[in-house]
Amino acid sequence: MADINGLLILILLLATGVGLGAGYFLQRRLVENKIKQAEEQAKKILEGAEKEAENKKREALLEAKDRLYHDRAQLEEETRARWQELQNLERRLIQREETLDRRTDYLERREREVIAQSKELNNKEKLLVEKEKELAQLIAEERKRLERISGLTVEEAKKFLLENIESEVRHEAALKIKEIEEETREIADKKAKEILSLAIQRCAADHTAETTVSVVTLPSDEMKGRIIGREGRNIRALETATGVDLIIDDTPEAVILSAFDPVRREIARLALEKLIVDGRIHPARIEETVEKIRKEVEDNIREAGEQAIFEAGVQGLHPEEVKLLGRLKYRTSYGQNVLQHSKEVAFLAGMMASELGEDVQLAKRIGLLHDIGKAVDHEVEGSHAQIGADMGRKYNESPRVVHAIAAHHNEEVPRTVEAVLIAAADAISASRPGARRETLETYIKRLEKLEKIADSFPGVEKAYAIQAGREIRIIVKPEEISDGEVVMLARDIAKRIEKELEYPGQIKVNVIRETRAVEYAK
Repeated sequence: MADINGLLILILLLATGVGLGAGYFLQRRLVENKIKQAEEQAKKILEGAEKEAENKKREALLEAKDRLYHDRAQLEEETRARWQELQNLERRLIQREETLDRRTDYLERREREVIAQSKELNNKEKLLVEKEKELAQLIAEERKRLERISGLTVEEAKKFLLENIESEVRHEAALKIKEIEEETREIADKKAKEILSLAIQRCAADHTAETTVSVVTLPSDEMKGRIIGREGRNIRALETATGVDLIIDDTPEAVILSAFDPVRREIARLALEKLIVDGRIHPARIEETVEKIRKEVEDNIREAGEQAIFEAGVQGLHPEEVKLLGRLKYRTSYGQNVLQHSKEVAFLAGMMASELGEDVQLAKRIGLLHDIGKAVDHEVEGSHAQIGADMGRKYNESPRVVHAIAAHHNEEVPRTVEAVLIAAADAISASRPGARRETLETYIKRLEKLEKIADSFPGVEKAYAIQAGREIRIIVKPEEISDGEVVMLARDIAKRIEKELEYPGQIKVNVIRETRAVEYAK
């Protein structure tokens, strides 16, 4: 029994060992299979990762090539645009150079013609002097012959002639009175036309375009689109904020600002230039920039007024008068700055008052304030002299100051010495050489128009505008125009010039008649 139990135990132990060994081998086989599967799966993952990495690399290369190609195409397009822009600029410069050359040739040709005519006139003048001497000698000889034939002395002949022409002189005097009356009516008509032309200028018509527009240069034509904005919102915001019209036309790289108020136009110009430099152009930014520029311009106006008062040595002006003086910094008349003109008038009036022993400070004060009405003449009805006088009353200026301001263009009869001095100083400052300017095109057109007016009259042979258009010299045909008609022709041409031309100062009409007597000895 004991042996059987031992054998059973042995068999159990053997079976257990065999089972454990078989289990061990099975477990090992399973682990090896799992390891093998894991290795195969890892290999597949690595292969997939390599393929994906290769695809990513290929896609990145393709994307880089596309980007490079796009950048290259964009660079080539920008290069072509810049080249085209440079060609356009070169073409415009060539055209301007050709225009300047043509104008220079024209002026040189005119100058040579004037010099040649002057030499010819000098020769004719010498010949005329010699002829006058011969004529005087012939007259003296004829007088002696007449005295011998008539038996009358020179005095007796004079008395006889005077008695005969007395009635004719009375008739001519009546005609002269009638002529003076007609001339007075013409002067009244001229004054009415001046009032109309002033009203047209105050309304900023075409002929005042040079003084009512400003041009802002753009870095490129692309900036025009940014200024206009989507559906025009930027340009509307700028026009609303400044009260200035923006004109964007075919003019390359330029925007035109149009407004009769010079302060508004200056605010718009500075604001637009700042927006262009900043680059951020949208309605909110436009309103912010315009408001900031408006404050800066107001400060500049006040500082300009204070500086003018300091330079002129005038004391005790009302703060509003100081601001109005500062506004004249942005006002011009025929290109002459009105603030500089006012200071000059103050200095001239002060010097003349000093020479005459009058009140120098009062003269300077009136001179500085005489054109103050021009600061608001586009906002208030009436002439600038009357507006200035009304403002002087408003700010408690003395009656002498108010009267002199109102009378400096003879709209009132001057009743004080200061009023006469201010009118004289104003005329001197405005008419001195270089005070007022014209553009070259306007100057040439005025000379051509001046000569055309003179040539339109019958009997005129040649007409030359000389002395920069300050004089028109006219040579007439002696067989068609008599000596008496020369005077009437000069007067008619002068009236025609006053009617059809606009010009600073005055124009001298010089009519020349040369009589030639030709005879042949046979």
